[in-house]
Amino acid sequence: MRRLCRIGVLAVSLAVPAAGWAQAFPAKPIRLIVPFAPGGGVDFIARLVGQRLGEALGQQIVVENRPGAGSAIGTEAAIRSAPDGYTLLEISPSYTINPSLQPPKFDPLNDYTPIVLIGKGPFVVVAHPSLPARDGKQLIALARTRPGEIIYGSSGQGTIVHLATELYLHMAGVKMTHVPYKGGGPALTDVIAGQISLVFSPPQTGLPHVKARRVRAIGMTSATRIPTEPDIPTLAESGVPGYEATNWHAMIGPKGLPRAVVERISGEVRKIVAREDMEITLHASGVFPRGGGTPEELRELIRKDYEQWRKVVIQAGIKPE
Repeated sequence: MRRLCRIGVLAVSLAVPAAGWAQAFPAKPIRLIVPFAPGGGVDFIARLVGQRLGEALGQQIVVENRPGAGSAIGTEAAIRSAPDGYTLLEISPSYTINPSLQPPKFDPLNDYTPIVLIGKGPFVVVAHPSLPARDGKQLIALARTRPGEIIYGSSGQGTIVHLATELYLHMAGVKMTHVPYKGGGPALTDVIAGQISLVFSPPQTGLPHVKARRVRAIGMTSATRIPTEPDIPTLAESGVPGYEATNWHAMIGPKGLPRAVVERISGEVRKIVAREDMEITLHASGVFPRGGGTPEELRELIRKDYEQWRKVVIQAGIKPE
């Protein structure tokens, strides 16, 4: 009888931790690592969502910037932390791109726990008005008659902007000349000045110059037109069917994160990004909330992005700086 009692107590004790963990979490501040310097788009989204997540959880979300090695330093620090829910990582497409440029010390497809996709956003292709192309079809036709003569800029070698452009060129079957910059801002400035022909720009920085007629919008890189700019066609509908390249923001944790913690955080973030005030702020930043997805859908997004950008890196012969 005593043995049966001990077995019963053990069974109850094993069943309690998951529920108890969910109720107790979080019991202290949570560290949210951003593998980039302060002031960039990833940092902005992390702080915007992190502040409201802290309010919802009743604990402070401490954003910690750990830049370096193309985001590898901060990413590895987060991935190798204890899977207790108190260290999270804010990621963007660089998480799926960098492994093909500089192999990390971890498995980017398996050594993590997906939590929530915050949002996705396209790039808008902007060109100097002197470029005789008004849409994607005209741009492709022009590039075919002038192979390698059209110069495009990017935010740097091996960045999402660089790879998104190379994917477009590969699918369109045309060639252009790449000039990498230390950030998207300088590249856009040179397009405005007419030093280079075009750049794939985040909407929040490119569209104001389109509206001021300093540059011309050639198309969007999303699969469908975005609701805030319905008059700008996609590149997919302008000569390159199936083309899509998006900039996205998500939150992940170390491998083995308890499911109760994942569900608590993802549930709160989904509610946060669904708020009207947050939608307005995110739209102004070129991000369209996608908080309705599951952690499993985020894992699939990461897998697809990893495979897509790996192919682009190989096809274009891209090397790290």
